[in-house]
Parts: sequence; structure tokens; C-alpha cells
Amino acid sequence: MTTHQDAARNAFPGPAARLRLRPVTEDEHLEFVRRRGPRAVSFLQSPSWARVKPGWSAESLGWFDDTGAMVGSALVLYRQLPGTRRSFAYLPEGPVLDWSTPDLDRWLEPLLDHLRGTGAFAVRMGPPLPYRRWSARTLKDAVAPGRRMGDVLPDLVDPLGAAVADRLREAGWRRGGEEGANGDAQPRLIFEIPVAGRGLDDLWTGLNQEWRRNVKKAAKAGVETAVAGLEEMAAFHELLGVTERRDGFRLGRDLAYYRRQYEVLNAERPGAMRLYTARHGGELLAAHTLLVSPDGSRVWYQTGASADHRREVRPSNALQWRMLCDAHVLGASVYDMRGVPDSLDPDARSFGLLRWKLGTGGEAVETLGEWELPLQGAVNKTLHRAMNAYLARR
Repeated sequence: MTTHQDAARNAFPGPAARLRLRPVTEDEHLEFVRRRGPRAVSFLQSPSWARVKPGWSAESLGWFDDTGAMVGSALVLYRQLPGTRRSFAYLPEGPVLDWSTPDLDRWLEPLLDHLRGTGAFAVRMGPPLPYRRWSARTLKDAVAPGRRMGDVLPDLVDPLGAAVADRLREAGWRRGGEEGANGDAQPRLIFEIPVAGRGLDDLWTGLNQEWRRNVKKAAKAGVETAVAGLEEMAAFHELLGVTERRDGFRLGRDLAYYRRQYEVLNAERPGAMRLYTARHGGELLAAHTLLVSPDGSRVWYQTGASADHRREVRPSNALQWRMLCDAHVLGASVYDMRGVPDSLDPDARSFGLLRWKLGTGGEAVETLGEWELPLQGAVNKTLHRAMNAYLARR
């Protein structure tokens, strides 16, 4: 019998194999990420994501070994710098390759050569690797005025993530936020609930007492949860505006963005994006979006929206429990609640979001984050600085 470990070993070429990089079709790309093996591919590296992002051009790339087998993939987004013919290349939460190899250049040099050939003056990528992990218990015990997550000793430092960070830095890459690099576009700190090997009873007891009480309160009050369709997207977006005003943030995504995302992702893979709703007395009180990885092994809670009133019936807790249960039914290994703030200060406004997610009993994960590299030459470095300024303004 072939195990997940066998699949992982067979998914990538041996250390002596020569690799070629070339553009691939969306079908080739999708087939590869579907059979990727035990490590799920981010929805941001699904070929259809290119059609979600307006203002960016894109291409799918594949690495091939000596036998002609595709052994790695990348979705590259290109943003043209206004007033020039040059572009900035971006690989969100990618590429998909063998990051455990001691010779990353064997993978990255063909990619960099290709990007230079397209006229790209700089590249940003997000290696999909964990770096440090903190359990909910560790962070709850560390809550204190002025404290941040980085001040707390992690429960685990991932050796692969640490090694890849060292190799990238030695090769001239700069991590997001460091000198010469823009801040991360995707969250570096995320929150995960492990699902693999757990029953629903175990997931339920993993919730803290407050979460269990709120889910029960929602059920007793008659909150009804459902998987909705595109017809509810306008109502979701209206609630999102309420949430942004109440919580003091602005995503800047219009209704057309969410409609396009829903249509494009589900056209590629039915069920890839779902809209969940919670109603009380027939009134919509909360709506959340959920994304499913190409191989179904990871799900993401992407965006949540809720009303300002009737919050005492706890519609968002009911929705999260429904979504977590559905992730279990799908056979997902991880329920990813996406970004969390790093503040452990109980008086900080941002701490409320982290506190809410800590109640699920999961763990905070610092990923490797995003890394940038100018592509040779003083002119390209100047363009890189100009693009960073442009992206910061946006």
C-alpha cells in the first residue's frame, strides 16, 4: 500500500535530477496541485486564482524532471509598474516545490531566469512553510500588558522553516518588512485547528468552556446555519461593511470581487468556495466564506461578517462550529482560521480577534512569510523601490 509518506518521497526528483521549467496549461497545473500529496497547496496557488485578481496578469509554470514528469508548480502574478514595460512578479504562498532539498538553487535559478526573461525587475514569493508554533494554552498563559507573541518562547521551532529562511537570506532574499522589502501581503501569523485523526467529540472538547457555552446558546436560541449560494453574496457584503465599521478595519474589496471569486473558484472546482449563513428569526445575522484546497486536505475560514445587533445569540460561534464540522466531513487535516494579530496585550483592540480564535483550542503559527529579491542591476533595484512605494500606497 502507498502511504502519504511514500507519495511525498515520490512527488519530487532525487538530488541529482536535472530540472526544466516551462509554462504549463491550467489543466496541467490543476492536475498537479490536486495530487500534490500530504501537504495541501494554498488556494492562492490554484490556477484559477489568477482570474480573481484584477490588474494582474499571470502564468502557470511547471518544473519537470529527466523523465518528463511534472514535479513542481507555480502560479506567478505580474503587476506592471505604471509608466514602464517592466513588472513585479508575485508568487503568493508559493511556489510548490521540494523545500526540503539542500540545493534550492536547482529549483529557484530556473525560476529566476524565466522571470528575468519576462521583464520582471523583482520577485516576491511566500514559501508555504511553518516557522514557529504556539499552543493556545501557551499564549493564554502569556497574556500581559505590552507583550507580543514574538516575546514568548514557542512550543515548536520547525527545523525546515528555519533552514529555508537561512538559505534564502544567504542567497540575497529579504524577508517582508526587512530593509529593501515591502511588508507581507499575506498574513505571516495564522491560526490553525488540527483536524486529522480527531473525531467530532474531540473537536468539541477542544473548544474552551466559553465557546461551547456560546454554541449551545445559539442552538437553544434557534440560530439556523446553512450553506448559501451566490444569491446571498450581496447580503454578506453588506454585513461585511457593518463589521468593518464596527471593528475598525477596511479590506477594500467590493461586491464584484467576492462574486468573481465565488464564480471563478467554483467553476474550476465545485465547492472550492462556500458561503455560510446564520439566521435568527429569519434575519441574517452572520455570514462567513470558506475555501477548500485543491486536494481537500485543508480548509480556510477566509472572511467573516456579522451584524451589530442580536449578538447575544452568538451566530458567529454557531457558524464556526458548523464550518469546523464540515471540514471534518470533508476529510481535511487542518482548519485554517487565517491571520491573527501578534499582540498579547489584553487592552489592545486587536487582541479581541486572537482571544476569540484561542478559544477554539488550536495553535498560532508563524509562517516563513514573504521574501523578495531584485533581479540584477541598479536599474532593477530602483524599479523595485518604486514598486514597493506604489504597493504601499495601494
